[in-house]
Amino acid sequence: MKLATTTCDFDGYFKTYQEKIDAVAEAGFKCIDLSMYVIEKDDELLVSGKWKDNAKRILDTSKAKGLDFVQAHSPGGNPIAGDGNAKILIDATIRSIEICGVLGIPNIVVHAGMMKGYTKEQFFDENREFFRKLIPAMERNNVNVLCENSTWKNMGDMYFTNSGKDMKEFVEYVNHPLFHACWDTGHGNCEGNQYDDIKVIGNDLFAVHINDNSGRGDEHVIPYLGTVNMDEVMNALIDIGYKGVFTFESGSSLRPYKYWLGNRREYEKDTRLREPRLFMQKHLEKLMYDIGEYILKSYDCFEE
Repeated sequence: MKLATTTCDFDGYFKTYQEKIDAVAEAGFKCIDLSMYVIEKDDELLVSGKWKDNAKRILDTSKAKGLDFVQAHSPGGNPIAGDGNAKILIDATIRSIEICGVLGIPNIVVHAGMMKGYTKEQFFDENREFFRKLIPAMERNNVNVLCENSTWKNMGDMYFTNSGKDMKEFVEYVNHPLFHACWDTGHGNCEGNQYDDIKVIGNDLFAVHINDNSGRGDEHVIPYLGTVNMDEVMNALIDIGYKGVFTFESGSSLRPYKYWLGNRREYEKDTRLREPRLFMQKHLEKLMYDIGEYILKSYDCFEE
């Protein structure tokens, strides 16, 4: 298995995609997960009229450094909300698939929408209609769109693809050869038995988001900072013959001052230590690479 991480590890430290890509590479990663989760007002890919030229420049610069784009993440939001923001999000999601086409990225993770009071059947119906809107871009660019498991800890009763069984059922319900699944180990840790869930998804598992937590919340920290059992995860991946990349999504190991799971305590008299710094994240990024290499080499499946 090849080892990758997401550019969102450095979202709080750099502005441009290239700066984030270079910081990830500095830690040893040669495979890149391009995060387009947050749409910045001057985003050079999602907003710019010169997005295609910018994407080609990023591709050429990264390829010259021996880097490979292996997956991506689309913009976040609620595509089934039925408002103007949903239309903007759908258009941005289509753009993110087109960006993958330029960069040669084979897989992009796209979150399903959510709605309070929906039944499972309504959730499946509304989200199938959403994902069908992406099919022309998927086919035009030969990009797999991957739905992702979530957890009750995040979504409460608004989401119905938290288990492997429901993920497999939804993939089959959408029923398109370019539509598959991504398994998030942190979300899975909040829910229960990851081995069985991963086994059920089987050959529809095209990507993973490797991260850890305490089981009480979706913390997105690096393995061994929480309670995820990596032997369980690795055995499941090997037993299904997983052919994808071992991709980290552990960018919140250093928690910013303002964070959705809880803000840092206030002390307005002095704030010089309030935020983590770039040098800390760079050290952590290298540790994350070393841990990933250790995990994969322990199972004799590490690929350079």
